Amino acid sequence: MNVADTSFILVCAALVMFMTPGLALFYAGMTRSKNVLGTLMQSFIMLGLISILWAVVGYTLSFGGDIGGVIGGLDFFALSGVGMDTAGSPADNLPHLLFMVFQCMFAVITPALITGAFAERMKFSALLVFSSFWLILVYAPMCHWVWGGGWMDEIGALDFAGGAVVHMSSAAAALAACLVIGKRKGHGKDPFIPHNLPMTLLGAGILWFGWFGFNAGSALAADGLAANAFVTTHLAAAAATLGWLLVERIHSGKPTTLGAASGAVAGLVAITPAAGFVTPMAAIIIGAVGGVACYGGVLLKSLLGYDDSLDVVGIHGIGGTWGALATGVFASIGAEGLFYGNPAQLWIQFESVVATWVYCFVVSWVLLKLVDGFMGLRVSEEDEVRGLDVSEHSETGYQY
Repeated sequence: MNVADTSFILVCAALVMFMTPGLALFYAGMTRSKNVLGTLMQSFIMLGLISILWAVVGYTLSFGGDIGGVIGGLDFFALSGVGMDTAGSPADNLPHLLFMVFQCMFAVITPALITGAFAERMKFSALLVFSSFWLILVYAPMCHWVWGGGWMDEIGALDFAGGAVVHMSSAAAALAACLVIGKRKGHGKDPFIPHNLPMTLLGAGILWFGWFGFNAGSALAADGLAANAFVTTHLAAAAATLGWLLVERIHSGKPTTLGAASGAVAGLVAITPAAGFVTPMAAIIIGAVGGVACYGGVLLKSLLGYDDSLDVVGIHGIGGTWGALATGVFASIGAEGLFYGNPAQLWIQFESVVATWVYCFVVSWVLLKLVDGFMGLRVSEEDEVRGLDVSEHSETGYQY
């Protein structure tokens, strides 16, 4: 066990944990005031629900002994054999419990990301059921495929910190949810104006802060690779913020606060799969292109007619996909991409992107249909008009 690495990853795990409340603020500020608590709750509850499921079954399905390249075995069921030393840990410099809880924080935020797609209209009870099965049937297999010795790992797909595992998987599920649940009442007719953009900007700042633990921590050591991931993460977010605001200024006439917050997150998403594989200058390119591409991705929902309330597909889907492909182009640290004489890596990245979108979308769509059939996914029209704060939680976010 390396004491310096252990100290560093303990801090990184706490940073990633803090991202989920940050995401809650980022999302909640973009909703109408009658849904602020319901939106906050949909993210915050994942700290409770997913953490317990991860400890009991999610971790072992992700990092247990490989079964056919598809799923992990039950070696670590209920944290059996997961102790304070390095025995059995995929990172032999860290206590096994630390590696487990660091990965737990990734598992927590991923289903929370999905909630932005159906904000303001999904039952809380249905969310809990869907998220529980989604962790087991979608997230755990994806995590095993990429990081647990599964088939994507075997073919050499590069995903440093979760472009496929976290962002594309949640975006595919978000798209399925938009199609199954349907549009918000009044969508396309009534104004859906963010009620608290300062809250959203605060949430974006917390996400940016926590993302250093997300990406730099994925080096699993306090070393130069972690430093590189830290720098590439920051520069990509900075470039994407500027890229988003530039194209927003050209397209709509003025740069906005919401655009700055969205652009920052777009850059953070785009650099996630590449953070440890690319140089800082490549990260600036990845971030800038990511900001522009995600702005275009957000516009797609109007063209295609689906109601992605808080732009999960446009930012996490487009950003994660671009980042995965860009890794195959710009990788030069620990692996070589297209620009460094290895065009095969770009093809491998493309295969991983297609497989992620297809698997996660299909399984998520089936799960949503099943939950809808058994208990209904959506609140009643009356409850939607009243707002989820009162109808689902008997509370109000603001007292006037």
